[in-house]
Amino acid sequence: MAKATETYVTSGTGEGLPDIEAPHEVAPRDARALSRVFLRELAAREEGTAGHQYVRNTLIEMNMTLVRYAAGRFRGRAEEMEDIVQVGMIGLIKAIDRFDLSREVEFTTFAVPYIVGEIKRFFRDTSWAVHVPRRLQEARVELAKATDELSSRLGRAPRVAELAPVMDLSEDQVVEAQLAANGYHSTSLDAAIGSGDDETDDAALADLIGDEDPALALFEDFHTLAPLVGALDERDRLLLHLRFVEELTQTQIGERIGVSQMHVSRLLARSLNRLREGMVGTEADG
Repeated sequence: MAKATETYVTSGTGEGLPDIEAPHEVAPRDARALSRVFLRELAAREEGTAGHQYVRNTLIEMNMTLVRYAAGRFRGRAEEMEDIVQVGMIGLIKAIDRFDLSREVEFTTFAVPYIVGEIKRFFRDTSWAVHVPRRLQEARVELAKATDELSSRLGRAPRVAELAPVMDLSEDQVVEAQLAANGYHSTSLDAAIGSGDDETDDAALADLIGDEDPALALFEDFHTLAPLVGALDERDRLLLHLRFVEELTQTQIGERIGVSQMHVSRLLARSLNRLREGMVGTEADG
């Protein structure tokens, strides 16, 4: 592994610092010692300057092995390891920017929780097929632990009433956690269903679930009807509102606007015919 040479950089952005040829190849033991030097220098340099940026970048590269070590704890996940490492690098950068020399804490001790926390946050925010509140995400983990513990003890799947005291939750909260756990994984609607030679072998999940929503046709009718109603004059729109929104009788409408019930009937019939013809004409055009 590359190590710092005994010479010091006396010019450029690394002035006064050990000359490190390849920071990302520095051995972990050497990185710990060199990080102390570079962290002190980082605190002394003005933020935004080329020198500050050089020191910060060198610290990041020197501690990449720390990120890979922390990311190794999540090797069994479905996500690509390089994606996990990239997320861990964000935690490393936050640790470098927030490290306080006056606390006299080893940098690795300070940085690992930042790295692991960032990776866990990534899984929490992206791994769920359906987003659920954080308390339910945490409850799912506790549910899995309690289920494993009771299953091995009882020799069968535990009941909700048995899980509740172990998880220190009410039975309703346990049921809520069980329902939320269903949102962790999902199945594509295009997934093939069937494993034999029957007719369902080529069927997709979407072909076997769901039904036509009658409200969809109603929405389309409303969407078509709206401009037709808007084209009526103000009095006709008022009559429709009184009859179908306020649900007044024709006699009540006549009393409201000062005309006879028969006149109201003729006006409503005329407006409804116009709307009906408009709807039929739109469907024919479609």
